[in-house]
Parts: sequence; C-alpha cells; structure tokens
Amino acid sequence: MQLAHRNATETVEPTMLIPADAFSHLPMLMGKVLDPEKSTFRISRQTFHDWDRRAQAAGYGDNWRRTHQEREATRSKALRGRLGGDLWVFAYGSLMWDPAIHVVEFRAAALTGFHRRFCLKVEIGRGSRARPALMAALDVGGECHGLALRIPAQAVDRETEILWMREMIGEGYIPSFFNVTTPQGPVEALAFVTDRQSARFADIGAEEAAHLIATGSGILGTNLEYFENLATQVEALGIRDKVFEDIRASLCRRRPAYLARPSRNMQAEG
Repeated sequence: MQLAHRNATETVEPTMLIPADAFSHLPMLMGKVLDPEKSTFRISRQTFHDWDRRAQAAGYGDNWRRTHQEREATRSKALRGRLGGDLWVFAYGSLMWDPAIHVVEFRAAALTGFHRRFCLKVEIGRGSRARPALMAALDVGGECHGLALRIPAQAVDRETEILWMREMIGEGYIPSFFNVTTPQGPVEALAFVTDRQSARFADIGAEEAAHLIATGSGILGTNLEYFENLATQVEALGIRDKVFEDIRASLCRRRPAYLARPSRNMQAEG
C-alpha cells in the first residue's frame, strides 16, 4: 500500500476541521473539544526538527523516537486496505478532548475486552527523566467507555499520518482494529492498545500511579493536568470509571490540598 506523505512545509486548511454537526449525537461536548488547528499535536514532519533539538538538549540521544520510515511502516501495515473509506478511531485518552485531526462525527462508544489504565510511562511530553509521567492506555480485560471519531474517507491518509506522529512516535502502543458498540450501531474502529512487552509498560497499582501523576511534568505540562482533563471529558459523557476514583483517592491521601479542588459528580454509565 502506498501512503502519501505531506511536504514538511505543507499546511492544512483550518476551516471546518470539526463541523458543528459532528456533535449532533453528543451536544454536551460542544466547546469541550479543542479545535484541531489550535492543537500542539496538529503536526508535520517539520515539527520534529524542534522536537529532536529539545530531545538532544535533554540528553535523550538520536534514538529517542522511531524514524519516519519506521513509523510509516507501522501505519502502512495497520491501515492496509483501509484507505478507501471512512475510518473510525476509538478515543479513550487525550484524543477525547484534543484529537488534532479532521473528525466529522463523534459517538459515545464502548470497547469490550480492554479497560482504561494509566500504565504507559513517559519521560518526554508531560514527563521527563527527573519527573516521569503516566499516560492512559488500553490494557487487557474488562470494558472501556470512550468516543468513536469518524475521519472522512478523503482525509484518512493525511489525518492518520498526523495521528501516527503523535501516538506511534515511540514504542508503547499497538494499533489494532476492534468492533466497538455505539448507540447508533456497531463500528469497526482503530484503537491504540498497550504493548505489554514495551519497556514503557508500567504494571503498577493506584498508589504508585497517583505518585507519578502527582509529580510528573515535562515540556507539554504536568501529568496532573492531563489526568484532570481526561477525567473531565469522561465525566461529561456520564461515564463512571473506577480508575479515576482509585487514583483520586490516592491523590487525596498524598496531597491534602487536592481535596480542596472543586469536586465533580461522576454519574453511573447509562
């Protein structure tokens, strides 16, 4: 399969990257999803010049990320035969509020066989070597409630290239397709699941996870901001996810000031 590559200096028109009717199924998300043109992750290969410079300055060496050729090889393999139609992406982490890609439909979605877990340890982005962070991933077992995002057929190649630069910059995730349920009917969606063989996989409990989330910080901000942004989006959908309750309980024990934060009522899944 041949994948088209955007020129490093090519820009994508910002107009209507997320049309208003994309939220017709989930009007409560209107205004709670970042416009792609405002996203840090609306990137091109040119962006990597700056990222490589920062990584070098931080002492990460030349192999801190996959090469463009390595990353594109994983995209080619995952998307073989799927560039001719619309593509659904299952979002369970930061893609829920900051997709950075052209999406024309949002649906509430559930994936059976995996659960949301803070188990991907990173030392760049919202983490550093001195203060590593934990990102959300899909780990085996249970069920995960999130969003299904539809990319229109004509934009799939371009938008997945952007998506891959973000999600597959290094090891940690395995791109896979699964059937997910939505109120409007089942769809087959791309999901990035935990690679349990990766050195970045952190098989830890809520207490240790809370410690990393409370202290993690990097060039993109703090781990705690990421955690709260995700919790806010999950709660806006009326989802109750025990992972947030367990980690928040640990955060409260570790940081009494955390208790003073405005509470958010988590409703049961409906």
